[in-house]
Amino acid sequence: SFFVVMMAISTLFLSSCSDDDDNNDDPAPEMKGSMFIKFDHVWGPAQAPFALNTELVHPASGDTLEFTKLRYYVSNIVLHNANGSDWVEEESYHLVEAGTQAGIEFELPIDNVPAGNYTGISYMIGVDSLRNVSGAQEGALDPAEEMFWSWNTGYIFIKAEGQSNVAPNGTFTYHLGGFQGAEKAIQENYHDFQGGVLEIMPDANPSVHLTANAARFWHGGISTAQTPMVHMPGPMAVTLATNFGGGFAFDHIHN
Repeated sequence: SFFVVMMAISTLFLSSCSDDDDNNDDPAPEMKGSMFIKFDHVWGPAQAPFALNTELVHPASGDTLEFTKLRYYVSNIVLHNANGSDWVEEESYHLVEAGTQAGIEFELPIDNVPAGNYTGISYMIGVDSLRNVSGAQEGALDPAEEMFWSWNTGYIFIKAEGQSNVAPNGTFTYHLGGFQGAEKAIQENYHDFQGGVLEIMPDANPSVHLTANAARFWHGGISTAQTPMVHMPGPMAVTLATNFGGGFAFDHIHN
């Protein structure tokens, strides 16, 4: 019986030691959570609702425009932590479709974000140069998405198509891309949350709400009367992509 008691004590001692060792060797797994980026597509400085297959009057030119398609890549998403660190999403390539989800907003789910307080976001509109020359790809970058030209000219970053009352043939088609040199049409946006904090934690789904102003394509006096079609990289593709990218703004956070 003395032997049994001593065995029990030694077993307890060994198990407590091994527990301590486990705690030292394997710190608690990093806490993670999910979030949404919500794109609220709007029209003009008054931020009127944007919708496909709906007549929209441009606030500057007075042209009547009706979109049948508006889709674009959002990639290379980075969240900026209040502690000064950055979280970079891996394989960060997403296609946003304006006007196709219920309501006006398009929801982009972002998963496996380390828990913490975030005060800003960065992202690209377009596809970075490396992935433009990386061959056949999957997911949002699959050529089946019809956002890819050829191995030479790479991805279409933004597709905007529709009708116009002043275009020579009644339509506009903007397929905007270009990833190098003077033809680089990639837009890099950063939004500070203006004192707001995005709180990432397990079992919560906070969201960052951004507005995207589709009227900005024709910023600076551009009209479908003179520019009804852009189908290849070049100065006008850069101008239109820059205009559109400049039409994104931070609106609010929901925690």
